Amino acid sequence: MDADAEIDHGAPLTPYRQLAEILRARIARGDWAPGRAIASETQLVQQYGLARSTVRRSIAVLVDEGLLFTVPQRGTFVAERGESLR
Repeated sequence: MDADAEIDHGAPLTPYRQLAEILRARIARGDWAPGRAIASETQLVQQYGLARSTVRRSIAVLVDEGLLFTVPQRGTFVAERGESLR
């Protein structure tokens, strides 16, 4: 999925999977470098017009894949390249 894509609510792919693909593409493009914070949940909710629970589910997918990690009270960060290979 393109890093600049928008969420298509009529698509067969669920919105949280679409957002996960968009975030993955944005990381690959270099929008957020390893070790740096991605946009906040609030920013992603506003930017993509999704519910906070949908954004959290998308982030959880990428955390499970090792692409992102979260720090309580600090945010969500891009994993270092080696960390994402776990």
